[in-house]
Amino acid sequence: MASGKKNKAMRKARGSVVQQRSIPWMTLSGVGVVLLVAVVVFGYAYVRYADQAESREAQAKAEAAAAPFKPTPQNPDPSKNIPDVETADYAGQQHVTSTQRVAYDKTPPFGGPHDGIWADCTGVVYPQAVRTENMVHSLEHGAVWIAYDPAKVDEAGKAKLSQRVENKPYTMMSPYPELDSPISVQSWGHQLKLDSPDDPRIDQFIAALKQNPNNVYPEVGGSCQAYPGAFDTQNPPPFDPTPPPADAIPMSGEGTQPGQGEMGGR
Repeated sequence: MASGKKNKAMRKARGSVVQQRSIPWMTLSGVGVVLLVAVVVFGYAYVRYADQAESREAQAKAEAAAAPFKPTPQNPDPSKNIPDVETADYAGQQHVTSTQRVAYDKTPPFGGPHDGIWADCTGVVYPQAVRTENMVHSLEHGAVWIAYDPAKVDEAGKAKLSQRVENKPYTMMSPYPELDSPISVQSWGHQLKLDSPDDPRIDQFIAALKQNPNNVYPEVGGSCQAYPGAFDTQNPPPFDPTPPPADAIPMSGEGTQPGQGEMGGR
């Protein structure tokens, strides 16, 4: 009788062991890892979304603060009230070919002879430096160009600058190696050099000069959309860092062709 009870107890114990061994620990561990990864991914996405929302809100406030710098009949060029804006007079519609260089007098240039095809300036943030002669043409159409030295502006700074450009018509942004300042903002005949992407003068400059029609840029009504088949926004002509050659077009415009047919549809 005792032996039967003993056998029964042993069978029960073995059953318990078998039951314990059948628990899918590997599966449970895998599920736990997946859940942990999901929490981390969604947590990161939420923090990133919150940061972007905060950044957009900050930029909206900066633009609102710069609203008094928008041109009016009483104040046609409010950039005159922005400290350190440099100005120069340049003749418009002086075109060079895609293989010609211009001996610009400023770095970056903000006027003068330029390529017959303009760079897309429909709120484009170019990841690589773009041929200067194309960028200058966009300024002639009323665009604002934010240039920055990639060695002097970090990723956070670039993100702040991008907020002022992305999907905003008549703006563009690109790196410009070896600038003498971290940031330089250009419109036709106007330039402002700065040290910080947080400087409110950037927003003031854009408010005052982007598409300012008061004789501030030559081609009022010029398009910022890339000319079909002539300028590839995804693969634009590259920036040439070498000094202009001896046969470069001078700032006087000698050797250029007059621009024609650019208004409206082009």
